[in-house]
Amino acid sequence: MNLLRNAIKSHRPIRVDHRNLRFSLFLRDSPRPFSTEPQQPSQDTPKDPFLRTPSTGLVYGKLFGITKHTTKSDIVSLLEGCNVNLDDMKVDYNRTYMPTGMMIQFPSRYAYDAAIRAINRKGRLYKLERADRSQWDFITPYGGKSVLLQGIPRNALLDDVERFLSGCLYDSSTMQILVKPAFPDPIRMALVHFPSQTQAMHAFITKNRSFCLNNQISVRVLQ
Repeated sequence: MNLLRNAIKSHRPIRVDHRNLRFSLFLRDSPRPFSTEPQQPSQDTPKDPFLRTPSTGLVYGKLFGITKHTTKSDIVSLLEGCNVNLDDMKVDYNRTYMPTGMMIQFPSRYAYDAAIRAINRKGRLYKLERADRSQWDFITPYGGKSVLLQGIPRNALLDDVERFLSGCLYDSSTMQILVKPAFPDPIRMALVHFPSQTQAMHAFITKNRSFCLNNQISVRVLQ
């Protein structure tokens, strides 16, 4: 009899409390509680504002490592495929007209990133860093139309410099005589503006290492 009773008990259906079941389903399916607390930013959100810059729009960088012999065409070749041209570049000169770097205007962040990759791949002598638009606006664009004459004698007059430039087409009204501190004597320079790049290059080709009075003059085209 005991065995029969145990067998009967084991075959009783299991009763489920439907009230508890409905409550559990409600908790599982109910939306998250409303909160007035602001959501915490994702840990993956970049903190650098530049990294959040849209892929479109101008981006500026400054290229370090250039010398007085570096031309814009050299950098255009270096950054081939980055969608920059000669008008997108300005050389930053110090007070003695030695280049401290080259500002470059990129059409997008993608172009800037491509330039970083190009420099890492084939131009390790250069370094590109992010720059502000204000730095671009501050730099005077010479555009290959200005020439710097270095080594002018201390006793040379403006007429002597003009005779040195005989045969060149330039704007004499904008010529500036400058002095570069040096030891043992300061170096006199002249900044001369030309109407075109062709005329400035002609002056470089025909006058570089020529003499003004007894001094040999170095001629350099400013980029």
